[in-house]
Amino acid sequence: MIKKKVLNPDRIRRIHGGFSFVPHRFLSQGFLSSLQQKEILLYLLLVLASDRHGLSFYSYDTICSLLQMNLDQYINARNGLIDKDLIAFDGTVFQVLELPATPVLSPTTLQVDSKPTKQQVSIARLVDRSLKRMTP
Repeated sequence: MIKKKVLNPDRIRRIHGGFSFVPHRFLSQGFLSSLQQKEILLYLLLVLASDRHGLSFYSYDTICSLLQMNLDQYINARNGLIDKDLIAFDGTVFQVLELPATPVLSPTTLQVDSKPTKQQVSIARLVDRSLKRMTP
């Protein structure tokens, strides 16, 4: 077992004036790995910007500027976090929510086998044939 020791005792993190943290469960129970890159960026910004109740009210243009995202990326990330039950948003105010019991996985998060099944190949062939028939 690795024994931990403080590497720089003069630089130990403390909470001064603000309140932000990410629970260890975020990493250890798969929440981090359930998110896409832009969702992670937005979530961490909202955690940093929020008060002790998880509330913040940064505008989309400020968020996009800080995170170097375009509007579509922001909307996708915001909606992804809402769908994964990590944040609430009323159009103005964000609330970082307590983590749900388990990560909510979106279809894009779920791992897909690199080799398609026979059923997937059959369906792909049917779709391909149908599209060829539709082409004049």
